[in-house]
Amino acid sequence: MEGILPLWKERGMTSHDCVFKLRKILKTKKIGHTGTLDPDVDGVLPICIGNATKVVEYMMETGKGYIGEITLGFSTTTEDSSGDIVEQVQLNEVPLITAIDQAMAAMEGTILQTPPMFSAVKVNGKRLYEYARAGETVERPSRKATIKRFIRTSEPVLDETAHTVSWRFEVDCGKGTYVRTLAVDLGLALGYPAHMSDLTRILSGTFKASDCLTLDQVAEKAANGTIQEALFPLEYGLKELASIHIDQALWDKVKNGAVLPLAAFGEQIDFPVVVMYQNQAWSIYDKHPTKENLLKPVKGLRTFQ
Repeated sequence: MEGILPLWKERGMTSHDCVFKLRKILKTKKIGHTGTLDPDVDGVLPICIGNATKVVEYMMETGKGYIGEITLGFSTTTEDSSGDIVEQVQLNEVPLITAIDQAMAAMEGTILQTPPMFSAVKVNGKRLYEYARAGETVERPSRKATIKRFIRTSEPVLDETAHTVSWRFEVDCGKGTYVRTLAVDLGLALGYPAHMSDLTRILSGTFKASDCLTLDQVAEKAANGTIQEALFPLEYGLKELASIHIDQALWDKVKNGAVLPLAAFGEQIDFPVVVMYQNQAWSIYDKHPTKENLLKPVKGLRTFQ
């Protein structure tokens, strides 16, 4: 079995839970996911199976799209609705919509984020969530995030009982973005404690919600023998990389892992580049790290026959 399975991850499960269940359903161990989704978040989680696990690292670099809800009025330890309240204020009116939209627009582009304490980022060899669960706080290094689009998609609504204000949003962002932190930082920009009160991933690289199967649907297809038909070729995980189709003469060199001259694939090629032969991806080549004007294979994708 080989290919990419766009899974619809349901809430209440970790990404690792999904991999564990799929190994049992598909009766194979060679399975990996392409980017963690928190248990409280549902949505698109591409799963790589067999040789397709070789493209996981490239798929983790792809952009993501989310829809969700931001709530002003209180912040939490986890920056979402599952955590304990850290700070709370009562809102009795909706902030100016122009102020909300301007603050959201100001966060588009390249920004700096401080990862949440409840996250898998490692500091001094330990995950941040391990410190958090032990009641410890450590200094967290800021990191760059790319926000391509961050817009409000509903009218802000005042909850007169909870004294909070909430609205829906959409965000398109680069790898490693903490959407929870976007919500918190937006609240700070508006002068209120805030948290992300709902989140769904609707896009991961080229995979969208309509491509996905649930675990139950996967189990059904595995049982009736049609699961392979539901898998996308591993090439779909490399669509954001440049690619080059080669002829027989160059194939004879590539299949033997040859180091090639920089101009072997023509001029103005972006690297790394996916090498295609007979409409299949076989290798990824990149510039040689120590030898100028040469290319070397950095990843074999399939077994050469």
